[in-house]
Amino acid sequence: MDNKHKFDLQYFLTDASFKNWAKGLNKNDITYWNNWIQSHPEYLETVENAKSIVTGINFNQNYPSSDKVNNALSEILPKLDIDSSTNKKTKKSRSLNSVIFTSAAAVLLVLISYTSFAYFTNQSTTIHKTNFGEIIDLKLPDGTSVVLNGNSEISYENDNPRLLHLKGEAYFKVKPIPSTNAKFWVVTNDLKVEVLGTQFHVNTRKQKTNVVLDEGSIHLEFKNGEVTKMIPGEMVSFSNDSEKLVHKKVDIKTPYALWRGGTYAFNEIPLEDVMLNLESTYGLEVEYSSDSLKQIPISGGIPNQNLKICIAAIEKATGTRIINKGNILRVQENPIY
Repeated sequence: MDNKHKFDLQYFLTDASFKNWAKGLNKNDITYWNNWIQSHPEYLETVENAKSIVTGINFNQNYPSSDKVNNALSEILPKLDIDSSTNKKTKKSRSLNSVIFTSAAAVLLVLISYTSFAYFTNQSTTIHKTNFGEIIDLKLPDGTSVVLNGNSEISYENDNPRLLHLKGEAYFKVKPIPSTNAKFWVVTNDLKVEVLGTQFHVNTRKQKTNVVLDEGSIHLEFKNGEVTKMIPGEMVSFSNDSEKLVHKKVDIKTPYALWRGGTYAFNEIPLEDVMLNLESTYGLEVEYSSDSLKQIPISGGIPNQNLKICIAAIEKATGTRIINKGNILRVQENPIY
């Protein structure tokens, strides 16, 4: 961007990078525009208006009936003087053009008024979604912090941002509201997490939901009706499909959510489990040349925001060769080792 640009509403609405920032879709774009806005406070009002349009407009494709259009035309057409000059073709042509123009304006007015109604009555949900391999930091309207992992999504109704739906993986630091003791909920396909103010990790991958509690206390309400309470240092895993429930103590140093810092950290974890993280985060499939490769243990940190570097690190840690073809990673023995 340079000073030659006219930073008006139209400019922001047509800039792909700005739209990514407004939707919270790209970490680099988010960082760039946050810095740009701080350096150009004179455009803050225009930026906010553009952001509202980018994130808010979701027209409902319900068009007015033909009766509504005909009624609008019946009100407009009688007021038009079509035959005021029948002797001159030019005037008649102008008159006809005027009718067409005015009629079109009437129809357009009906469409605009109807669409505007649909716009205002359908602006109720906010959605944040990450791309493959992308991690974003979010601040919810109530002050709660969320770190959203790659290939994940959160959504909430604008009038109730403390009731949030999650697909994928996220780390939450819920802001308590002591004056009202307002609760905060995270809803997945398997369960509902109920909190007042705490820090916890939720993962909905692999057809189940894992919850790890770092601080505070939370209640879990399962789809099968059961309720359980968690304390720090515990993990609960539940699948609504299999109704399998696991509730156990875990090492608080176990890096369940270190991905939010841009690194996977493993401690004697089988390669198959490690590769599941890549499948979920990058939308890939993994194949193995032999089942024995799945059990190779991995320890240490692996960067998770660059697929090539991540694959190279896993190859080095396991002595394997990983071939990336399209959306398939094939793991095989490396003849060098």
